Amino acid sequence: MHNSQFARLQRFAQQRGQAVFAYIRRFAICDMQKIKKAVIAVAGSGTRLLPATKSMPKEMLPIVDKPIIQLVVEELVEAGIEDIIMVTKWDKKPLEDHFDYNWALMDELKKAGKIELRDKIKKIADLANFIYVRQKGPYGNGTPVLSAASLVRNEPFVFVWGDDLVKSKTSFTKQMVDDYNKTGHLMIGVQEVPREQVVRYGIVGLKERTMQIESIIEKPTAEEAPSNLADFGRMILNQDIVDILTRTPLGKGDELWIVDAIRDYIKAGGEFYAKKVEDGEWLTTGDPLNFLITTLKYAMDRKDIGPELLEFFRKTYCS
Repeated sequence: MHNSQFARLQRFAQQRGQAVFAYIRRFAICDMQKIKKAVIAVAGSGTRLLPATKSMPKEMLPIVDKPIIQLVVEELVEAGIEDIIMVTKWDKKPLEDHFDYNWALMDELKKAGKIELRDKIKKIADLANFIYVRQKGPYGNGTPVLSAASLVRNEPFVFVWGDDLVKSKTSFTKQMVDDYNKTGHLMIGVQEVPREQVVRYGIVGLKERTMQIESIIEKPTAEEAPSNLADFGRMILNQDIVDILTRTPLGKGDELWIVDAIRDYIKAGGEFYAKKVEDGEWLTTGDPLNFLITTLKYAMDRKDIGPELLEFFRKTYCS
């Protein structure tokens, strides 16, 4: 059952009493499609990280010893995602190679007796079924959805930005999918940011005492912002959003913004929710400072290197 169908049933049932609504809700949730696909936007050029990204996709930059994109994929797989669609461009072949078998390397590791490391490398390709499509269309974070639209037709899916990480005890995507399985709600990840930083992000306004979004604005001024809750690259979308996106005009900066489609969906009567990270935090990697902060946070949590790294900082910067 599509969210638009459920919304119509919801309005019908609410007019006729909570017992009817509860019955229809249980039926609709049982009938919902399970989320098994994710679309990852990885077509950005990473200009804020040049020259490091001149010949290396920004998503392949290492967070200690794993590329950013592998951490994203592992989060999705923990949530039960089986098909991962990466929306790429001409210079992203290293991404495809990373999630393929490297038989020469595996043979070399086997001959060297490094069987555990060989198995670890092999498992990367076995994480999911990987599909690659080229991005076509205008600039903007809504374009990857349209580029992958034929592969997620008439089913809910997760939409992810390939340079956003969520460091949490339980996969944040799993937290979202679990919520979706209970409620059927479309949603987007949010986190509080300092008021002076709202101009960098999409900002949501919530209905009082709920997590239901009533307004969403891309990169507002501090005066325009309805809150300091910034949305980030974790969403559960469906065909309704895709359909609206096909009709959405270019917005700020002549780009196609996913939040503009979400806003129009809400204006048309759809329900869309914000989801905060439980036991964790959203971390960006798109600029040198945040990339280094993210790397340090992951490194500090490593039992094999964290204590020594902490001791290094104490001796070097705290003495």
